[in-house]
Amino acid sequence: MTVWLEFEKPVLELEQKIQELREHAQEHGVGAEREIAELEKKAEAMRREIYAQLTRYQRVQIARHPKRPYALDYIQTCFTGFDELHGDRHFADDPAIVGGLAWLDQRAVMVIGQQKGRDTKDNLMRRFGMPNPEGYRKALRLMQLADRFHVPIVTLVDTPGAYPGLGAEERGQAEAIAVNLREMATFEVPILTVVIGEGGSGGALAIAVADRVLMFEHSIYSVISPEGCASILWRDGKQGAKAAEALRLAAPDLEQLGIVDGVLPEPVGGAHRDPAAAAATLKRAVVENLDALSGVSGTELVRQRAHRFRRLGVFREERG
Repeated sequence: MTVWLEFEKPVLELEQKIQELREHAQEHGVGAEREIAELEKKAEAMRREIYAQLTRYQRVQIARHPKRPYALDYIQTCFTGFDELHGDRHFADDPAIVGGLAWLDQRAVMVIGQQKGRDTKDNLMRRFGMPNPEGYRKALRLMQLADRFHVPIVTLVDTPGAYPGLGAEERGQAEAIAVNLREMATFEVPILTVVIGEGGSGGALAIAVADRVLMFEHSIYSVISPEGCASILWRDGKQGAKAAEALRLAAPDLEQLGIVDGVLPEPVGGAHRDPAAAAATLKRAVVENLDALSGVSGTELVRQRAHRFRRLGVFREERG
């Protein structure tokens, strides 16, 4: 079933007309190929026009689209021989983070991703992609394994943020994230991160201290969700669209600010409209970036990674 966003309704109306015309032509045995082709051309032009002038909050909606490809979708499409590894060896296995060894063409990699669910039951199990401390500790264990055996690390970010439950806080949520940040800065293997959907707060950064950070065109990356920001600033979570503009959380904003190193194009209408094309784009980008990093020594990777994060930040002085 196709899920339509509010701003896509004009295209939906055309798609419905096309479907009705097809059914009418089939029922009465008449030809309507020309009319259908014209309407399809009009729908495609309208879709391109809408997606060429998206607001930041509309990009947030696309990043959260329930049909958008998730980490396991990309892992199964772009990698081969994926062997999922479980558990943090301290408390439990967290299904909100998946990871394991896999092959990227002829290269062994450790791939780790934040995973959302496709239905209510799956989402409850994976907590809508919000990891517990054991999820971050599992990710750290896998990255340490990769560092020990000189295997590049690829992480796929897609989370609203770390899980805020009482149990997560009791088991050291903040400490788990902080340790990941510290340890990722020291690994002497290439680390590549791709934001495939939502990149929310420290919950995203905990697997994103990388040599290169890429984003899909309609993904988002921010210190807080627009609704959370609006609740704090204006005491009104419904002001999310206003907050999204202030946060500058869209891929073009973050590339301009130097937060991310590249933006991956998506099919018109978002990655969910053509998951195979989106996966091909991701695989090509991962291969190209790992190729570029493969000749760099471990010591130099650590130095460059530290420099990358130390130079982040832009400020502006305004004189009244």
